Amino acid sequence: MRRRTAGTRPAAVLALLAAGAAVLGGGGPSGAAPASATGAPQAVRSTGQDQAESCDLTSTVPPSTVDGPAVKAIKAKGTLIIGVDQNSYRWGARNPNTGELEGFDIDLARAIGAAVMGDPAKVVLKPVSTAGRVDALTGNQVDLIVRTMTISCANLKKVAFSRSYFNIKQRVLVPRSSTARNLDEAINGRTVCAADGSVAKDVLNAKKSAKQLVLVTNQLDCLVRMQLGKVDATMTDDELAVGQAAQDQTVKVVDGFEQPETIGVAMRQNSTDLTARVNQVISDYYADKDKGWQKSFEQWVQPYLPENSKDPGLYWPAR
Repeated sequence: MRRRTAGTRPAAVLALLAAGAAVLGGGGPSGAAPASATGAPQAVRSTGQDQAESCDLTSTVPPSTVDGPAVKAIKAKGTLIIGVDQNSYRWGARNPNTGELEGFDIDLARAIGAAVMGDPAKVVLKPVSTAGRVDALTGNQVDLIVRTMTISCANLKKVAFSRSYFNIKQRVLVPRSSTARNLDEAINGRTVCAADGSVAKDVLNAKKSAKQLVLVTNQLDCLVRMQLGKVDATMTDDELAVGQAAQDQTVKVVDGFEQPETIGVAMRQNSTDLTARVNQVISDYYADKDKGWQKSFEQWVQPYLPENSKDPGLYWPAR
């Protein structure tokens, strides 16, 4: 029997989940690499928050199945700890009926864990907040992050990234009663909500057109603030925006987007062999048409995309 997913929960339950999110940790995706008109990322560009810098956002180590020092150390301790989200519908969220984490990023995290450890029982999925991702890595609380983390020049100074695994961009969500027809009308002179530590925060700070920027630890809190009339709009990744519109019929996504990017799995900079191992898993995961990337995309993401944006080719970052 097919399990009823979190997508059926009403707005009231969303509010309860968001209230608990401050304790449990969470937040939303934060982006991906600049994309061409076809959706494929460009090879050498910096992202919006790094306009004064330039770096190769596609640079990473070659894939490998060899267990080096970092992987051997993880296997020796007996547990691979992966930082994930637990509050982002369709990406990483707790199913209220089962208590289990599920979503597009969760599928990828489990695939990486199974490939590296060979035993799902030796993999721990640990919720981390948007703003706490880097600290969780550098503080050795987790071994890697599978939480739609932006590959950016700024982030590359702090962590290492796998190859990119999803193209994404920033969109704006507003109440259905809003008269805003596009992104600029939705944020100009308005009170706008975004997750702290997200690309949305950087984009809004750069645009400087919002009357007030409200920052939250957990991205779902923005939706609750809109439900309560405390903010006029939310900026977040397009997939999360569409997912929230699917959850709550009182909100909608307006036309226009900002900051096309790409996202990857983050690791400590001294874990080169782990990065290579993850790159191999991502390549194998995409090649598996029955149980891999496309299957997960079709289950978690595609159903809630606009009709003209459902092609998986728009979201897989060709290299």
